[in-house]
Amino acid sequence: MLTEAKNQIKISFLSIKYAIEREMLNKVTFLSNIIFMILNDASMIIQWIILYSLKDNVGGYTFKQILLLWGLSAGTFGISHFFFKAAHSLSDAINTGKLDNYLIQPKNALISYVTSSVEVSAIGDILYAYIMLFFYGITPVSLLLFTFFTITGGLILTSMSIIFSSLSFWFGKVDALSDTMNNMMINFSIYPEGIFNGIIKVLFYTIIPIGFANYLPIQIITKFNLNYFLITTTVTIIIVSLSFKIFYQGLKKYSSMILKSKYDRAII
Repeated sequence: MLTEAKNQIKISFLSIKYAIEREMLNKVTFLSNIIFMILNDASMIIQWIILYSLKDNVGGYTFKQILLLWGLSAGTFGISHFFFKAAHSLSDAINTGKLDNYLIQPKNALISYVTSSVEVSAIGDILYAYIMLFFYGITPVSLLLFTFFTITGGLILTSMSIIFSSLSFWFGKVDALSDTMNNMMINFSIYPEGIFNGIIKVLFYTIIPIGFANYLPIQIITKFNLNYFLITTTVTIIIVSLSFKIFYQGLKKYSSMILKSKYDRAII
């Protein structure tokens, strides 16, 4: 089992490597995509500079914490869309039959599919994340925690996309729902938690788990809390496991539909 896991990891990294090499065939486009994404992310912080020139605190966050929040949000987005770009088009692959090619390969179908392509501009998001960490105040501890939570946040974002997209196995085209939920996770994650109340805040720790992807990590990096660290890590593992469970449950239905379709064609 350990050998199989190692082989799958090796295959996944090779898939990402080849995807990067394809994108680097045009180096000018490759680099410009990264640079323009950094500039795009940086331009959006201007509103907060103006706001914090009038106030010292917004939603319980200082300006430095806002920089950290924006950095972590960009980093989680970057990890998810660079390493697992295809996860965000999984619904389309299910509905159009593009997933079939990955089912006949002797490796994990879900991992193989989600690592089959990369989004070059997401490198800019990852670089921007560390630029924000630098301005926040980089230390060995903050660097390690920030990197760890960038990865866990990216896994949560990817897993939630897989979960919502996997609903296509039962309900057909759910692209709009999947895109809406992904956009909500991204858009809400750049605002201080303190400005939200009531049911919205409950959603952030349930259906739209940006509380575990962004808000708790910010608190942990700012002031380390072992309980929060363990909770965030545990929830990440649960969400990732749940995404695999739901996908493969749906895949059973999908496989049955393929076999039935082939059987019907054979009769005709």
